[in-house]
This record gives sequence, C-alpha cells and structure tokens, in this order.
Amino acid sequence: MKKHFHDIPFTTRLAMVFLVALIVLGLGADFLAPYDYRDTDILARLQPPLLAGGEWDHVFGTDEIGRDVFSRILYGLRTSLLIAALGTMIGAIVGTLLGFVAAHLRGPAEQIIMAAVDFQAAVPFIILVLFFMAIAGSGLWIFLLLVGLAGWEVYARLTRGMVLSAKEQNYVLALQGLELSQSTIYLRHILPNIGSALIVQLTLNFPATVLLETGLSFLGLGVQPPNTSLGLMLGQGRNFLLNAWWIAVFPGSVIFLATLSMSILGDWLRDRLDPLSQSR
Repeated sequence: MKKHFHDIPFTTRLAMVFLVALIVLGLGADFLAPYDYRDTDILARLQPPLLAGGEWDHVFGTDEIGRDVFSRILYGLRTSLLIAALGTMIGAIVGTLLGFVAAHLRGPAEQIIMAAVDFQAAVPFIILVLFFMAIAGSGLWIFLLLVGLAGWEVYARLTRGMVLSAKEQNYVLALQGLELSQSTIYLRHILPNIGSALIVQLTLNFPATVLLETGLSFLGLGVQPPNTSLGLMLGQGRNFLLNAWWIAVFPGSVIFLATLSMSILGDWLRDRLDPLSQSR
C-alpha cells in the first residue's frame, strides 16, 4: 500500500492530503472551532489576522461584527462540502437513471430526455435557479435540490452513449441469449462496466458544483444567514476588501485550493481508469 501511494504523482498526493484535511476540519468544526460561528463581539470587530499583526485569539482575524473568521470558515466549509457532495450525488443518480431509461426505451422517450438534456445545456443555469426560486421560494432543501439538478445532463448523455455501446458488445448479446431480465443485465453487468467512467465524471463535476454553490451564495441566492458557507462569507467580505481583506481572501483561498485539488484528483483518476490512457 505504501509503495502504491508513492507511485502516485506528488501533486496528486498533495491534493489527496489537502482534501482529507478539509473533510476532517469540516466534520470536526464543532470540536475544532475556537468560537461559535454566530458569536459576535463588536469590541473585537475587524481585527487583523495573525500574519498581519493580529493576536492568537483570532488567527484569521474577525469580520465586521466581531465574528471569528477561522471558526466561520470551519463551519462554512462543512456546509459547502455537504451541499456540493449531496448535490453532485443527486445529479449523478438522476442523470444516470435517465440515461439508462433513454437507452432502454428509445423512441419518443429518448427524444424527450435528450431534448431536456439539450435544453439544460443551452440555458444558463442561473436563470433556471431564479425561475424556480421565484415559484418555490428560497430554502436550504430547495437550494440543495437545484444544485443537484445542475449537472444531471452530463451524466444522462454519458450514460446513454455508453449503454447503447455496451448493448452491442458480445458479452451483452450473450447475456440476452441466456434470457436474463433487462434489469439484471443493466444493474449487474452493464453498470459495473461503465461505473469507472461515471466515477471519473463525478470527481470532475464536484469542483463545478462547489463553485456553483459558492457563486449562488455569493449572489445571495444560496445559503442564508444566520447559517454560513464559504460562498456566503466571500460575498459578505467583498465590501471590506480595502480595509479588511482577510474576510474574503481566506474563504476564497479555501474555495480555490479545494476545487484545484479535486480537479487534480479527477484528472489522475481519469488517467488511471480510462483504458485508452492506460494503453498509451
């Protein structure tokens, strides 16, 4: 195991360690945060971070109402990662299921699903978010569902193409000759064979989902106070970039490094799991 880990490129190992550290920090926010993310102290407002001459009481400084930035980053990290992870899984499950349905039914059902895929890909998602929020209102669960539906079309298109290709392979034709049910062929034989490509797509979509949550929260369409997220912190800190840069720079740096690390990991997985890359 140790030898295999050292065979991984250094940048990928660094990305893995950083992502594990973020997950541990986010999950352990209740125990690791020195303050509650909602605690305010007007007398301690806009204190600089330690690297800018601040004190150890607030290593990342405080915001405009005296809340500890480090504590808010830990809690915001947990919220952002949870929304991104659940949203990515929702999109992957919905898209994969619709891809199987399109490949199996063909005909009008396939045309409707692929038309929805083209519509989703063509229309800016922010417009769809505004439309649905105007109808259903705002809320954490509605926001989570919208984030989850952001990338389903990628999985649907990918799954449909791979399932149609797999149905022409000899092993599927042999299974059909054994008169196995279609559900058994799809779930026990085709899905495991296309699973590696779906996993790679999941890792590549995760950074985009993080950025989507960040962007929507930055615009005030996502997580709402008194809750917190990295995107919300970034949006609240943009008004203080000149005199209190740390309010926005620290959460923004975490967002940048998290998405970069996930992209590096996704590229490495694609190279490892893609048969064409391995043959090259």
